[in-house]
Amino acid sequence: MEARPAPLHRSGASLSISRFHSCLFRSAMKLIRHFLPPAFLLAAFLITLAALPLAHSHQTSQQSARPEKQAAPSARPRARLVLQQSAPQAKAIKAPQAKAKAQKAPQGKAKQRPRRSATVGPAIGGNKATPVDRIKAAPGFQVELIYSVPGEDQGSWVNLCVDDRGRLIVSDQFGGLYRITPPAAGATLTHDDVEPVPAQIRAANGMVWSNGALYIGVNDYEQKIDSGLYRVSDSNGDDKLDKVELLHKVQSRSDHGVHAVVPTPDGEAFYLITGNNTTPPDIEVNSPVRLVWGEDHLLPSMPDGRGHNRGVLAPGGIIYRVTPDGSKFEAIASGFRNIFDAAVNRDGELFTYDADMEYDFNTPWYRPTRICHVTGGAEFGWRNGAGKRPVFYADNLPGILDIGPGSPTGMTFGYGAKFPAKYQNALYALDWSWGKLYAVHLKPDGASYSATKEEFVTGAPLPITDAIIHPGDGAMYFTIGGRRVQSGLYRVTYVGDESTAPAETTPSKSSARETRRALETLQGGQGTQEKPGAVDKAWGHLADSDRFIRWAARTALEHQPVASWSERALTDANPATRAEALLALARVTGICPQHRKDDSPPVDQQMGRRLTEALAEIDLDKLNEQQRQTVYRTVQIVLNRFGRPDQQFSEALVAQLDPRLPSSSPDSNWLLVETLAWLESPNVAAEAMELLRAAPAQEEQMQYARSLRMLKSGWTPALRNEYFEWFLTAANYRGGASFERFIEFIRNDAVATLSEDEKQAMAELLARKPERTSALEHLGKIFDGRESTKWTLDELSTAARAADGLRARDFHSGQKMFAAAGCYACHRFGNQGGMTGPDLTSAGRRYSAHDLLDQIVNPSKVINDQFSAVRVVVDGQIHTGVVVNLNGDSMTLNTDLADPNQRVNIDRKEIERMEVSKVSPMPEGLLNRMKQAEILDLIAYVLSGGDEANEMFR
Repeated sequence: MEARPAPLHRSGASLSISRFHSCLFRSAMKLIRHFLPPAFLLAAFLITLAALPLAHSHQTSQQSARPEKQAAPSARPRARLVLQQSAPQAKAIKAPQAKAKAQKAPQGKAKQRPRRSATVGPAIGGNKATPVDRIKAAPGFQVELIYSVPGEDQGSWVNLCVDDRGRLIVSDQFGGLYRITPPAAGATLTHDDVEPVPAQIRAANGMVWSNGALYIGVNDYEQKIDSGLYRVSDSNGDDKLDKVELLHKVQSRSDHGVHAVVPTPDGEAFYLITGNNTTPPDIEVNSPVRLVWGEDHLLPSMPDGRGHNRGVLAPGGIIYRVTPDGSKFEAIASGFRNIFDAAVNRDGELFTYDADMEYDFNTPWYRPTRICHVTGGAEFGWRNGAGKRPVFYADNLPGILDIGPGSPTGMTFGYGAKFPAKYQNALYALDWSWGKLYAVHLKPDGASYSATKEEFVTGAPLPITDAIIHPGDGAMYFTIGGRRVQSGLYRVTYVGDESTAPAETTPSKSSARETRRALETLQGGQGTQEKPGAVDKAWGHLADSDRFIRWAARTALEHQPVASWSERALTDANPATRAEALLALARVTGICPQHRKDDSPPVDQQMGRRLTEALAEIDLDKLNEQQRQTVYRTVQIVLNRFGRPDQQFSEALVAQLDPRLPSSSPDSNWLLVETLAWLESPNVAAEAMELLRAAPAQEEQMQYARSLRMLKSGWTPALRNEYFEWFLTAANYRGGASFERFIEFIRNDAVATLSEDEKQAMAELLARKPERTSALEHLGKIFDGRESTKWTLDELSTAARAADGLRARDFHSGQKMFAAAGCYACHRFGNQGGMTGPDLTSAGRRYSAHDLLDQIVNPSKVINDQFSAVRVVVDGQIHTGVVVNLNGDSMTLNTDLADPNQRVNIDRKEIERMEVSKVSPMPEGLLNRMKQAEILDLIAYVLSGGDEANEMFR
């Protein structure tokens, strides 16, 4: 279950509105960090009713259900009027006139409605799980609610498995286990059908039945029992699970801990799935993961602005291969944030679904939830705060499918289901916070896979926790629950006309996959003993075009004794091979400073010099862009682990890298600006400011600003002024809960580089307060002075279809219009933008120009279910947004398209009505201030996928 830490509080100050004084809860007042000016109160009252889902399961606060009472969630409340960019049909809740003042939080008891215990709460109505008429399934499928769990005595269910007699075993997140015989088709369960399991165990977050026993991953962050791997069995043959054995204790903090237990393909062991708040146990020397991980930030790391996981270092979450007796732990892969489950396909390949960090929304280091193909020795790059590795870093692997904001829970393949073949072969991935059960369709792609997704089952609210395919009836069973919310057990069956005959079970064949697997057999040993022929076998694949093969080759090399290959790495004549080999050599001979211990060997300065020299000698002209990025990243790791080289080698690196800036690749620019700034290159200030000036999206701008924050050389007064003026602009950017603090951290570091004379010369600029505007106001300023034109679909579609309509378009104008219209706020495009609307990167493969224009001009004509909002009526007031958190009786809606922090907490017992909104969160009239030529440039830009070489720009 995806954990969301409690917010940091500062007590003492609170906000009081006389008319509502009796309804303010003392705990809600602790959320307000500063006294709020009246302008902010007005902004808080203007809660627009059409919004887009911007966040997922988040921390719980005790804010009031009514928006006008909601405390500001951000760390630094803004004195601004938020004119939300929302559909014009939406109504706003009008705030009554009231005066406000700051005062001590009230100590007496406020009058309030009688309240049921917060330990349990219904999804809708009293003790009733979400009804099936609020749940949508793929065509031909039927969902049955077979049991609504009485939370007061059976808890909130988070895990499912099937025993050897076909009975379901379910677990309460904070309680014990229950056993159920599935009812006949069309039948439901009663309370008496749910049999408590006598075993004295609790907090099961993962279960599998194997060899006559139940193996359990326990994650009890309430610490009533030890977390770790358990075995539960029948001690005397009476069909009662009563014997509990702790096989291996695993230290765990929060619910980013010990999770699923999954059988390995050979059936001889288990994969144990753990999140990033577990402490690695003693790891076997033959583990595929070489234990040389590091933070490897070249510039000082920025921890999370709200304090989340400060001090938690690599390796992050790990998947282990564990023997059935729990005695041996091999690390298979690392670098996850919070994985809850995993699944193995017929090819014997492992997949998992990793969590994002919602505080990072709209920062360059935000990484959406994603499906990961877990190969031997893989690293997926989670690091705390702003240190998360982007997918283009050579020292981590990418996911194979980005899902978006969410809270990953269960996973299973559809094998054995009485479904059409497509769905038998699907990988099912569950999202707790958005109420989505995705069917992920995999396709072999080289040594790995590509993937697409579809929404298989969705509902609101539907806090879905786990799913299994029952081997007896071929149905899917899934649970909702977790965090003590109302739980339910559901069954999914196919009732359509397609055949449900068993699908082909032969594993797919791939020569690239077999090559990767052969290389993975060379892993293990941690550099203590060379496997025969391993170096030569690995060497031939270091420059392979397949990223997963390159990874397997490099990690195989890392496991061989370094003396057997270090000279070869330093002198290899093939620049691509040398780059990968030097990355391996830097990792195994250097220690990241944050991971050095008292008994660590001293820094090998001689090896550092040799690595630097070998890197500086590489002819970058002989490499493609991806290979050059490997060189750039390896330079960073060498500089981090071995320290600043002497002047001769520093100048050699600058001479090698500086001519490469700027690059046509933003990813290369990221690496180059950061490295050249660390090296104090005299040209990087001017070059990077030019890039920042031209960057269309706030993520790219923020990355350049972050990279320049420690630079002292090469600034002119004009460049310095422009740099600090950017922070006034950035004050209007929106992001996750830590976004403003990250901007503050960047600025503070930059100010610290100024001399006293520079501070005095810039005193007026440094003291200037930003003028904050809404997204719509910002859009108006860009097109200031223009008249509005209400464009029709026919006009624009006709213009696009003309012979020259989408020919010789202006790429940079289209890019500018995309940013000016606020598209990046909600839509992912390439590696930038939000995740609250559909990803537009591949829009050209889905839409014609006419269809895309129709979506923009008529946004409410067809609303994608994944991004639709719900309308909730409480006390006659309407709140519209997406459900982003459930906890006990509390339901949290995100209500602002442009700001993930705009939320309202609702007591679910007080909900009078809830329905899906028919109004799109995307506003109408986005094109009305643009000229026709600009609109066509915009359409060409989107349909091209941002490719300037596309024929539409010729």
